[in-house]
Amino acid sequence: MHVYSAGQWVLLFFFYCFCGWVWESCYVSLCQRHWVNRGFLHGPLLPIYGSGAIIILFATLPVAGNLWLVWLLGMLAATALEYVTGAAMEALFKVRYWDYSKQKFNLNGHICLSSSIAWGFFSILLVKFIHPPIGRLLADVPARLVDPLALVLTAVFTVDVVQSVQAALDLREMLSKLTEENEELRRLAKRAEVAAAFAEDDLRRFREKTELEKRLLQSRVEAELEEQRQAREERRELRQERLEDSLRRRTEIKLDILDTISDALETCRDHLADIPDLAGDALAERRADLNEAIEKVRDRKAAIRARTARTYQRSLRILRANPTAKARQELNEALESLRKLGGRK
Repeated sequence: MHVYSAGQWVLLFFFYCFCGWVWESCYVSLCQRHWVNRGFLHGPLLPIYGSGAIIILFATLPVAGNLWLVWLLGMLAATALEYVTGAAMEALFKVRYWDYSKQKFNLNGHICLSSSIAWGFFSILLVKFIHPPIGRLLADVPARLVDPLALVLTAVFTVDVVQSVQAALDLREMLSKLTEENEELRRLAKRAEVAAAFAEDDLRRFREKTELEKRLLQSRVEAELEEQRQAREERRELRQERLEDSLRRRTEIKLDILDTISDALETCRDHLADIPDLAGDALAERRADLNEAIEKVRDRKAAIRARTARTYQRSLRILRANPTAKARQELNEALESLRKLGGRK
């Protein structure tokens, strides 16, 4: 077995990261029928493949002469890496970047039997056919260039990782904020409905105007129709314009809902004195409660207006690069809403 230096292992890592990016981008692009710059990072690297190749080589090169051991050890090593990486990323970012939940014999959706078996055969392919010529090419690289080249690549890679992790954290925060926003809209609508009923307002007409689920459903239907109309307009220069248009429609719908809720709350507050048997402390308490709700509506409107297309860009890049990504159940509505905002199903 050839013993590689630390610099050579680093170069092998980046080489297999790049090979994995080429494979995944081409495969996913064919499945999605449009180009997908696959991966978590900005650059053309998929660390899971580089890490997988390195850990397979570590585990199998000492037994390279025994195909059964290569298959078994490679399968176990790569499967363990895939599970740990998937579980860690989901725990940190609240998004599952690959999901085997629909596959038979899966473990928490992070690994499955068919994938593990494939890792075993990939280990044989790597050790017997792919790596030998790569190892010979690596041996021809002058020793004085190996460490400087590895250092430069590591520095660039580190910068990319830091930026990509921040983008993933921004996506997590965005999903949490959108989920909180939808829940707040529902609570405010219910609060205004109760207040309207208490004030003996026209409850039926108010419900028709503030039925949040109906409005959100209408928004999703309109987004679907707009996606179909724009399906043939996938040029890069139109993406920003489409995003801004989708964001504007989404903002207008939510602001319209909040305006209706605010009007209803203010009407209820203005007519509190007309309600029989409501006076003194009870009247003051009811007025303070409505004032609090009105202030929350104003704060929510200000937060929605403050968002721009730039706010969504990095989050949408991650979702475009991972079209099958899923969020935890409580964040799934927000993820799908964000994905549609970017023009993807």
